[in-house]
Amino acid sequence: MLVIVGLGNPGNKYEITRHNIGFRIVDSIADDYNIPFKSGKGDYYFLELKYKGNRVILVKPVTFMNNTGLAIHQILKYFPVSIENLLIVYDDYNLPFGTLRFRLEGSDGGHNGLKSIIYHLHSNVFDRLRFGIGTEFKNSVSFVLSKFKKDEEKEIDELISAAKSGIENWMDEGIELTMNKYNKMYL
Repeated sequence: MLVIVGLGNPGNKYEITRHNIGFRIVDSIADDYNIPFKSGKGDYYFLELKYKGNRVILVKPVTFMNNTGLAIHQILKYFPVSIENLLIVYDDYNLPFGTLRFRLEGSDGGHNGLKSIIYHLHSNVFDRLRFGIGTEFKNSVSFVLSKFKKDEEKEIDELISAAKSGIENWMDEGIELTMNKYNKMYL
């Protein structure tokens, strides 16, 4: 079993902000399979799909970003899955817009959602997909809670498609081969 978690903040106010790109990516995967999310046994929505015979759980925490780790902890307790089969998909303001970067471990990089996950899992060793949202800002909080610029938004579908392709590769071949193939700028 594999678990893929898209990070974001709940509510219409945040729906198309930079911070919610993780939600947008897992929503796009769900749309491909035409499966709706449902309430989980904790602070998350989830859906289950089959990918090449494997059970895959897509997750969207309903906590705000700073408490995401609580939902991840609940998911891993409810579903019989190890941390090695977990992929966290999130925004990263340390990467230029249009960059995808898969990693198998690391620090929180200033991302409060990751900080919460590392705290609740007592580990920084889990697979992740960092989606570059841009590096040109004065205030990080205002920046991540802002919408993409019009010219950036025109590229989002293509970038989400690249992210989904990378996620499929991760499901097929694991993190190391996916890093070699998908870690680059797509614009």
